Amino acid sequence: MHVPDGFINAPVSAVAGVVAAGAVAVSLRGARRELDERTAPLAGLVAAFVFAVQMLNFPVAAGTSGHLLGGALAAILVGPWTGVLCISVVLLMQGVLFADGGLTALGVNIDVMGVVTVVVAYALFRGLVLVLPRTRRSVTAASFAAALVSVPAAAAAFTLIYAIGGTTDVPVGKVLTAMVGVHVLIGVGEAVITMLTVGAVLAVRPDLVHGARGLTAPLKLRVDGELVDAAPAAPAAPAQGSPRKLWIGGVVTALVLAGFVSFYASASPDGLEKVAADKGIDAKAEEYEHATADSPLADYGVRGIAAERLSGGLAGVIGVGATLAVGTGVFLVVRRRRAAAAESV
Repeated sequence: MHVPDGFINAPVSAVAGVVAAGAVAVSLRGARRELDERTAPLAGLVAAFVFAVQMLNFPVAAGTSGHLLGGALAAILVGPWTGVLCISVVLLMQGVLFADGGLTALGVNIDVMGVVTVVVAYALFRGLVLVLPRTRRSVTAASFAAALVSVPAAAAAFTLIYAIGGTTDVPVGKVLTAMVGVHVLIGVGEAVITMLTVGAVLAVRPDLVHGARGLTAPLKLRVDGELVDAAPAAPAAPAQGSPRKLWIGGVVTALVLAGFVSFYASASPDGLEKVAADKGIDAKAEEYEHATADSPLADYGVRGIAAERLSGGLAGVIGVGATLAVGTGVFLVVRRRRAAAAESV
């Protein structure tokens, strides 16, 4: 759903950029409460993993594909504030290095793919885990529902922005119907990927899943026929397994997905591209040349390498590495500011 240059006019794109900048600034402050010495490196991994999985377009209908947006996944794994930052880092790297998503539309993309997906998904997720049984299965089920709803919500948000500042004269009702319709199907794929990923992390390190914190119900004992809370247990032993092992496993997985599996991704246009072509939203997009169209990694290939498989795979690996480095650097800086603020109190 990467919005290119030319879909939204300059004034509305500028306002969207201001909103996105504000959201990122607020998220930087909020992320200080979510990140610690264990989770900061994992947040960088989440950004890199989202980048990798976004390269894996999957077919959803005849001539149409979809890919992970990642807002729900990031929010559940590392927290909503950090989740907004994760998606923002991914979108920035895609726009600057790979000419994917317009730079003038970067604010629109952050608002739609980052802020809206995170807010909608995490609000629904928290509501569900409060009413469902306090189990890991409930967390994975809630992650499925949250991810599913977040995608058509993002499609509706794009339609709203298009209604205000679209560069073509297309009936908004038709755009909304087409966008939400196809993105409900894409949302199913998003939900499956999110559920499987959250479930996999829960299976090995549930203590590192932000959305699963505090879900363990207190132990109950039956005394004289009544259930009462058991006395607090002694401090638990350190969780089995190392965050470093999870980090290494995640990096390897992201590299394999971006460097190898991405070659087999669907070549069909994604939901927004298909709707834009069918409805004429992209009529003026050709007038805009992407600012980084001359990037050696533009269109997810390495310039100068003729072998398509090698070129695409190497570009994916570079993208994962760059996103991991930038994301981890950002989150480590945020964590250090938290530590410095704590010391000054």
